[in-house]
Amino acid sequence: MQEMNMMVSGIIRKKGEKFVHVSFQRGEDMAEYILPECRLEKSQGFTKEELGQLLDYVKGNQADIMEHARKVNPMKAMLGLKD
Repeated sequence: MQEMNMMVSGIIRKKGEKFVHVSFQRGEDMAEYILPECRLEKSQGFTKEELGQLLDYVKGNQADIMEHARKVNPMKAMLGLKD
């Protein structure tokens, strides 16, 4: 089984709205969801079943993901530095 990575952006503000990008990557496969809508933005390589499982994960962990996004330091993330 191939390793899957999840990346969470910081909170992005646009036109008074707050949202977060959540990306999953497994080799060449990728999927990106937008929270809080839990909307699939784009995907490549994952099956419909896998995308459904990822959506269930995002929905079930939305509060934790949003909390993590609040702690993301955009400059450190961009430079690949850890807290």
